[in-house]
Amino acid sequence: MRAGIDTAKISVLHEIKEKIRLIILIASFVIITLFGIIFVDLYKKAFPFFDFFSGFPIIVIIIFTLILSFLGLYLSITISRQTLRITQDYSQRLDRLLNITKDLREEIYGDILLEKIMDYALSMTHSDAGSLLLMENDNLVFKIVRGEQASQLVGTSLKAGKGLTGWVAEKGVPVRIDDVSKDDRFSPEYDTLRGYETRSIMCIPLKTKERVIGVLVLLNKKGGYQYRRRDEEIITYLADQAAMSILKTKFVEDQKNYEIHLTEILLEAIDSQLANKKGHSKRVARYSNIMGKALNIAEETQRRLYFASLLHDVGFLKMDTSDVYNKAELIRHPVVGYEMIKPINFYSDIAPYILHHHERYDGYGYPSELKGDEIPLGARIISIAEAFDAMTSPLSYKIPISFEDALAELKNNAGTQFDPDLVKIFVENITQKHTQ
Repeated sequence: MRAGIDTAKISVLHEIKEKIRLIILIASFVIITLFGIIFVDLYKKAFPFFDFFSGFPIIVIIIFTLILSFLGLYLSITISRQTLRITQDYSQRLDRLLNITKDLREEIYGDILLEKIMDYALSMTHSDAGSLLLMENDNLVFKIVRGEQASQLVGTSLKAGKGLTGWVAEKGVPVRIDDVSKDDRFSPEYDTLRGYETRSIMCIPLKTKERVIGVLVLLNKKGGYQYRRRDEEIITYLADQAAMSILKTKFVEDQKNYEIHLTEILLEAIDSQLANKKGHSKRVARYSNIMGKALNIAEETQRRLYFASLLHDVGFLKMDTSDVYNKAELIRHPVVGYEMIKPINFYSDIAPYILHHHERYDGYGYPSELKGDEIPLGARIISIAEAFDAMTSPLSYKIPISFEDALAELKNNAGTQFDPDLVKIFVENITQKHTQ
């Protein structure tokens, strides 16, 4: 990002310097001319050569001097305004780019990120159409396409090195072309596929220090204008930021995949080790989700609640199945589960929910005897969801009771074992359909 801003700054400073030189040149010309007129008037008798100017009336000389002064002033003001406009334009672009960079860095969903990159690039260059391609197994795949018949291209691929886009991916350098019909590297194949006519094009590689990961393609600047060097500079460092953000979201998505797969493995292990808990974790997650939605909690908090609900009994995996109903052993499983989950980075934020899901609202629970709001919200939610499933599931170690009796039991224990506000929310939002 820093390198991109520095490049743009150098370009703008160079343009401003040129404008300033022109102002100085105009001012110097006016001053020298005025001094020349004064010199001629003062020394025309001493220098016979200047007699030629003596025939001009003084009023003509004065008018000429005023016109020259006003012309110089007008040109200086005009150029100064242009210089100010260039500075303001650069400042606005820089502010916008910084905001865009912040937006891209904060986006965690890969598909939304690609959409944003494409839309920002089109907006900043006033392009009619464009596409964003990513490298996959030595092929460039169209991920986002804007313009006429865009859907015809999404998902199609081309070989790196093929056509202008492939050339940019292979060489890792940006390209601007005012008339594609005069460039042999451009292939009209994709124009034919979508029924579109490309006249001008700008291709910018998406690259990291190690490699090119894709190409950003912009087509036909609106109004018939051509892509300028400033367009290339601004989109080049947008592309640099985009490349880093794409890799970051890919890492986050890979981490989510690991989290999901590991969770499934642990759930299968819990279900196979404890027959009477088969499906229990998923049902608890379902009931917890009902309360989470009713509370309108944030998406990230909902995610933590979901995974904590699935893994709330993971501590049983380290316990002898013959001892799981021994009370001394039973009360160990939240601590054991907490110690298992806490060291895993993507589980560490749900560990407190697992540790405290057997606390009681009145402070007589375990393992820490927390009371009321001292108990994490997620743990209070799981406590209700787990108790409800234990009362209604036919696989439970207890004789199941009816849906209505289970709700009555929750209400009877509201304020002692359970958070009364959460019990009220659960009772108001759960239906028998949710238990099927």
